[in-house]
Order: sequence, then C-alpha cells, then structure tokens
Amino acid sequence: MAKRTAGYTSSGIGKIATLSVLLSEFDDVIPIRPFCSPPSTVIGWGLKPTTRRSKRYAERKNLPHIALEDGFLRSLGLGVEGYQPHSMVVDVTGIYYDASRPSDLETSLNEATFSSEELARAERCMALLRHHRLSKYNHAPDTPLNHSNATVLVVDQTAGDASITYGGASSESFQHMLQEALANHPDEEILVKVHPDVIAGKKKGHLTQAVDHPRCRIVSEDINPWALFDQVKSVYVVTSQLGFEALMAGKQVHCFGLPFYAGWGLTQDKLACPRRTRTRSLPEVFAATYLRYARYANPYTCQPATLEETITLLADQRRQQERLRGPWVACGFSAWKRGFIGCFLGPCANIHYQETLPSTIEDTPSAPRILAWSSALTPEFKARNAHALHKVWRIEDGFIRSVGLGADLTTPLSLAIDRQGIYYDPTQPSELETLLETHAFDAPLVERAAALRERLVALKLSKYNVYGQAKIDLPSGKHVILVPGQVESDASIATGSPQVSTNSALLRAVRQGHPDAFIIYKAHPDVTSGARVGKLDSDAKQLYDLDGSHMEITALLERVDAVHTMSSLTGFEALLRHRQVHTYGLPFYAGWGLTRDAMHCPRRTRKLTLDELVAGTLLVYPGYVDPNTGQLCNAETVVALLEQARTRQHHSQKHLLTWKQRLYRSYRNVFIGRH
Repeated sequence: MAKRTAGYTSSGIGKIATLSVLLSEFDDVIPIRPFCSPPSTVIGWGLKPTTRRSKRYAERKNLPHIALEDGFLRSLGLGVEGYQPHSMVVDVTGIYYDASRPSDLETSLNEATFSSEELARAERCMALLRHHRLSKYNHAPDTPLNHSNATVLVVDQTAGDASITYGGASSESFQHMLQEALANHPDEEILVKVHPDVIAGKKKGHLTQAVDHPRCRIVSEDINPWALFDQVKSVYVVTSQLGFEALMAGKQVHCFGLPFYAGWGLTQDKLACPRRTRTRSLPEVFAATYLRYARYANPYTCQPATLEETITLLADQRRQQERLRGPWVACGFSAWKRGFIGCFLGPCANIHYQETLPSTIEDTPSAPRILAWSSALTPEFKARNAHALHKVWRIEDGFIRSVGLGADLTTPLSLAIDRQGIYYDPTQPSELETLLETHAFDAPLVERAAALRERLVALKLSKYNVYGQAKIDLPSGKHVILVPGQVESDASIATGSPQVSTNSALLRAVRQGHPDAFIIYKAHPDVTSGARVGKLDSDAKQLYDLDGSHMEITALLERVDAVHTMSSLTGFEALLRHRQVHTYGLPFYAGWGLTRDAMHCPRRTRKLTLDELVAGTLLVYPGYVDPNTGQLCNAETVVALLEQARTRQHHSQKHLLTWKQRLYRSYRNVFIGRH
C-alpha cells in the first residue's frame, strides 16, 4: 500500500512540533520541493496569502488541498512569543471563519447527530473552561475592572483580520455595532475592548474613535476575557471568537458578521447564512467545534491529547503563571541556576538577580518579592526582617526532578516555590502543609492524582531516575526493611529530624527495634558520588544485611515490606507503592494518618487518603518546566518527558555521565569537597 503523505509549501507549517501527530492519517508530513515526488495531499494555513501558493500547486498537480488553522484553545502565550499550538483544526472543505462557502464545521452542524454521552462531555468541558477561565490565549492577567458599572461589552478587532472579510463584514460593520449598542442601552456605560497593539500604534483597529464618546470606556490593556464577562450582561461582536466564549459565560451575544457560532439560534444576528438551516443548542455547537472539529496534542511531549488533558495542562500553566506574576529579586543563585530559575517563575515574572540577600526588606505592595534558598535565611536575617518575611519566598527541588543528580548539574524539571516556609521544615508552616491541611480535594483532582500515582509506579520513576542494579536477591520468610540514607548536612534533617539525625543513628534505631529483620541500606546518591556528607561510621556498617547503594530505588521499593527513614523522599515514594513507612523525623508526608511516626506535629490534624496526599504534593504544590522550551508545564507532562528521556538513554547507552559532568565531579570533589 502506497504511503499517504501531506506536503506543505509554507516553512511556518513545518515549524509546528506536533504536525505529524495532529495529521496522524498521513504516514509522513513533508515540505514540497522542486524535482521531488508530489505528496498525496497538499496542506496550507487557512486563508493566509502564503496558502495561495499551496493551492496553485494542488490545482496544477490535481491534488486535494486541506486547510489548517489554530484551534480554539491554542496556548498559554502567543505564537510570536514561541508558544506552540495545543490544538489545530483540519478542514477538507473550507475553513470555519469563511462564511462565504461551506466548511467541515458548518456541514457537521447542519447534518450531525450527537449522542447524550457526547453532549454530557461537552457540558463538562464547558464547565471546566468556565472554572479555569480559559480562552484561546491565556497570557493576560485575570484582574477585575476598576470603577466601572458597565453591563455592555463591544469587541473591536484588528484591521485586516481575515475573519472580518470572510465573515461577511467590513469596517462599517464595527461602526454600526457601536451605534446600535449605544442605542440599545441608552443609560449604560459601554466597554469597548480594543487590542493593545492598536493603542500602541502597532496595528489599526476600527473603534479607536470611541474614546471621544462620553458613554464609552476603552479597555486597551491585556485582560482575561472572563474578567470582562464578569462585568457585563450583553456582548457585541463582529466575528471575534470572544463571542462564543461569552455564550459559554451565559451572556447575550449580538453578531454583526457571520462567525462560526452565528446562525444556529444562539445569537442575535444582523446577517443571515442561508446554508445554516438548523437550530442548535450550545452543547451541540461546542461538541461540533471543540470535540469533533479541533484536534489536540501536547506540544512538549509531542503526543496526542484529549480536550480534557489540554484544559488541564493550560489550567496548570496559567495557575503557575498567575501565582508568580510580578517583580522578583532572586538572591544567591549561581550562574548555572540562573539559567533555569526564571523559567519556573514564568513568563510574567520580572526578575532581578543579586549575589546576596538585602540587609532589610522593603514591605510595600509594590516592592518585589525576595526569592532565596531556605538554607540562606539565617536567624539574624529573619530576626531583622520579622515584619516583612511574608515578602520572602523559599525555593527547593521538587519531587519529580530529573534523570540525573542535581549535584552533577542536571537541570531540574520541578521546583517548589513556597511563600510560607518550605516543605522539609516542620518547625513552621509551609504552603504544602497548609494545602494538605485545608484544601478541598474534589473528585476530579483525586482521580487525576490516582492516575498519576499509578503511572509513576508502572514506569518505575522516582526523584532522580538514576540507573542502578535492578536484580535483587532477598531471603524468603524475612521481614525486609529498606533504610534510605540521607545527606546529613541537609536542612531537612536539622529541622525535621532532630532526635535521629545521622544515617548511623537511624540504622541503630531500626536494628534495635527489628533485630530479626533483613535490612537493606541504600546510601544517598549524592553521598556515593562524593558530593555530600553522610557516610556511615564503622560500627553502623555491621547493622545492615545488604548494601543497596548501587541498586535502583524503584526496584528496591518493589521488593521490600517497609521503609524506615528520617525524612527521605523515599518514604513518600514507598507510600505510592503501598509500602509500610516508619518516620523518625517529620517529613512532609508524615502526620496525615498514612505513616507510623515517631514525632508529632500538632498543626497536622487532618486524615488524608493516599491520593489526596499525591494531589497536593505532586499536582498543586510544585512548579514544572519543559526543559526544551523553558515553558511552564505540569506533572503529567514531566512524567512523559522523563519516560522519553530515560528511554533515549537506555537505547543510546548514554546513562553514564557526560564528559562535562565527569569533569565537574572531579573539580567538585577536589576543590569543594563533601558538604
């Protein structure tokens, strides 16, 4: 059977990372080049001028032509800012914004039938979009309008927008729209949403003269559309997609052109399209548009995605972005760490780096927040700035970090940025502790956590994912205990395990309590690499039965009955695998009814299920970044990326250190030493 290929003439199409995934019906997607065999089908981008070339080629070769376009839920930021699309539409007949002729979407709405299950799914997805306040682009701040009682919104568009002409409208349509809005609402202030580029003089709009009308208020700043919907009852558009989002928000929508959602009985229309003969409900139009017409893929993993997965990813990206928006002073970060810290703060953070902490912190609303390692905050600094410590945010590695050690300069995929404390320090509340104590974990979030937990276990992923011995011989009939070693100089031990504070002391306590058990001791990878402090004393070496230091942690967790730890993350990873966990300190996962604890934290009063713990710890608390683009992502994406990275390393046998890492390790061991 001959291969089916899709060919393009525009170089921009070839830059879409997920193109082959989104066009899975083709065996290959290739550029059209002179003197090469023609493809089976030609693809072009909507009605852009560059598409004329692909159409001419298709006509000359008597080949079918397919139109592509961004989907209705595109990305966190703009394409010009380097954000790849999360969705795309593929149209054989026309394109959705061209009302002069049929499109696949229009035909579907005229002819299709929808099952009750599909409509229920449409309702759920619309509810998710409303809840997360997502739009086509999601970079704008979600802030309420100040000092306005307006209940009417008029939406301008930039001149030259193809959807205007092909939607049966013109520049005069915008003037008619504004005049009718003023006439229909004689006692109301009218909000006129103008594109920021128009105000800046980069593009032309149609309604800039509205600034002179006493009842019009120009909204020129970037703002989340849902913040506008909160304000108004009626929305006036020509062909803007914002009109459909307004329908999802329950607003009355007046159309002065023919966008894809007009003509189905949902909007007040000034133009008619004789081809659109059906009356459709909002769930039906949504199902046809977002569920059937649009296609979805994760632009970071280059894997297919569902609409629900796309909503989850964009919601997580936006939540992280909004939480960290604004000015920052990042203190005490090395040049290497400065290379990725900004990515975790997100695209809307304004960061100034400096070597040391300021002597005093400015406590004003406009003052920047301070970002620093928790270990850098000395008692003297805290005492001096006790009035303003809420301006200091702590940072630490996340719980799903990388393939490789941080001590070997492996870039992290997750970090925790905490405005209260830090998760490993139980002497004071942390944002994670507060979240676990108070957050309302709804069913979808818990289900998502369960799926993530099961995937982590199935893929045998842990924090660092370093290679080690996987085959383990254990005696039968013995209670097997894993004792994970820790870096003894870590603040997590000083603050979280004051009674048992060394690996040797931990082994003595475990052996004393379990004299007949088979004990496996696994030294911390940073200790075995020579970077950090934590070697056992000579007596303690006699207390365990098997040295598991060079064994894969996930392989060990599969075989042991219990884990005994001071405060190691291994205890949390053991819980994921339903192993019994004994804590001798107060790690973040202790005190919630899931572990057997030697210490008690009176602030932790809640009993959590395992998946509630997972939801708070892995889905809500940390930040995640795609290492290739430096863009925010989420836990599921990072897990997929780690799986891909580990697979590549396995096949290429590149799980050994690179020459740069070996060189750095030698330098570190000679000039820095264990710390």
